[in-house]
Amino acid sequence: MITRPLHQVASLAGAAIVGPRDGTGPDAAPVSGVVTDSRRAGPGSLFVAIAGERTDGHAHVGQAARAGAAAALVADPAAARSSLVAVGVEPDSFPLLVVPDTVGALGELARGHLADLRGRARARGDVLTVVAVTGSVGKTTTKDLTRQLLAAQSPTVAPAASFNNEIGLPLTVLETDESTRYLVLEMGASGPGHIAYLTRIAPLDAAAVLVIGHAHMGGFGSIDGVAAAKSEIIAGLVPTGTAVLNADDERALAMSSLAPADVLTFSATGGGADLRATDVRVGDGARASFNLHAPGLADSRRVRLALPGAHNVVNALAAAGLAMAAGVPARAVATVLGDVRIESPHRMEVHEVALGDGPGGVLLIDDSYNANIDSMSASLASLPALAGDRRRVVVISEMLELGESSVADHARTGELAARAGTALLIAIGSGAAPTARTAARAGVETIEVADAEAALALLDSPDSPLRDADAVLVKGSHDSGAWRVADRLRVGRRGPEGSRETREPEEPEKAKEMDPR
Repeated sequence: MITRPLHQVASLAGAAIVGPRDGTGPDAAPVSGVVTDSRRAGPGSLFVAIAGERTDGHAHVGQAARAGAAAALVADPAAARSSLVAVGVEPDSFPLLVVPDTVGALGELARGHLADLRGRARARGDVLTVVAVTGSVGKTTTKDLTRQLLAAQSPTVAPAASFNNEIGLPLTVLETDESTRYLVLEMGASGPGHIAYLTRIAPLDAAAVLVIGHAHMGGFGSIDGVAAAKSEIIAGLVPTGTAVLNADDERALAMSSLAPADVLTFSATGGGADLRATDVRVGDGARASFNLHAPGLADSRRVRLALPGAHNVVNALAAAGLAMAAGVPARAVATVLGDVRIESPHRMEVHEVALGDGPGGVLLIDDSYNANIDSMSASLASLPALAGDRRRVVVISEMLELGESSVADHARTGELAARAGTALLIAIGSGAAPTARTAARAGVETIEVADAEAALALLDSPDSPLRDADAVLVKGSHDSGAWRVADRLRVGRRGPEGSRETREPEEPEKAKEMDPR
């Protein structure tokens, strides 16, 4: 973020300054960064107090002030002042930027910041290009790949992990400065209007839609409801913006009618799209290779992806399309595409890890950040190629927010696990019981545990069902705890609960993923 005077920050956020100064005096501390976690506050930071599920950020204003924060954005000044008193800070000595709603004000601050930077770029004869991706599966991976394709050309900002909602997206936007040439965003939704809100903060020069699947069905009512919500990203394009659409998904392709200008299509099945993959083959480590056909390439280029899973061909093509829509030549995209990797945690990470304190180990396939039936299908399809001759163990935690399809989707998961050659399936949570029942009927050995804590206890016990040289796939929704099992296996022993804090900082800072993968 560029450094801004406090009064300018207040103006952009629509806030009134309450405190020792109006933000214009010579001693007014400027703002050089924005945080929603008081533990990350420091000199020059604006602490945004957000009421989360487990804690209210207003109770942490005092900690932010003690850490040297320039000011706090608050909706409850009385609670903020009490927090200041509790840590020995004189309330009238610390500026509070008071608004009715801190989340909304954070969005307004980011919107004004981005508009200002775009204006400055135009005045210099430059451009700040903003691209984004949505879909029921593959968003975060595609975001990671797009970031690397664009960063190979010019300075690029993209979100950490899956900062894709009304908190995480503004925080990402606010990381841009006058050196930024490209801004890559991920947009999630758990209901209608969510993506439209995000595109008002960051109007888009290019937008990609991946797959319309069964994510958060409870919030949309039907798959057509999911499609309608995802289509908001195309409506959020600027008048000259480009829609990058999956030609293999009829609901995504239908969004071409909403595009204000150009449409760039992609196909992982070799169909008649602008960008397409032909002669797709899966080789060692489940890595896919294919012939890339794209506008601007006189001949196709053979690309071998560095990341596992045939499903990542779709994500690679979408990333290539976004980069080309942002102005990167097809030749440059083709040159870099084979080197890009997944950067966010818990997404098809493959590690050889120790098993307890002994010399043995297992192959951990960590795809545990989140799940729906579409991403579950892709992960299980990759298991045979990754596992090879190893015994295949699958750890599934409950897939959440599936609505009426939950039982059927969990039962389908059991079928897919059996088809993937699973020898042992560990099902975590009551909602995953249909997975265990279906897999057991297909001849898979199954173990059911109540929750992630029980799964950790089982793995720590002398009766742990894991064996030396197993291949262990861990997959499930974030809030049902599969990632905890993956973290436990990665360190080879049960770590202290402090490791959980590494993954889950204070609730306001955690930009919960609103759409799996």
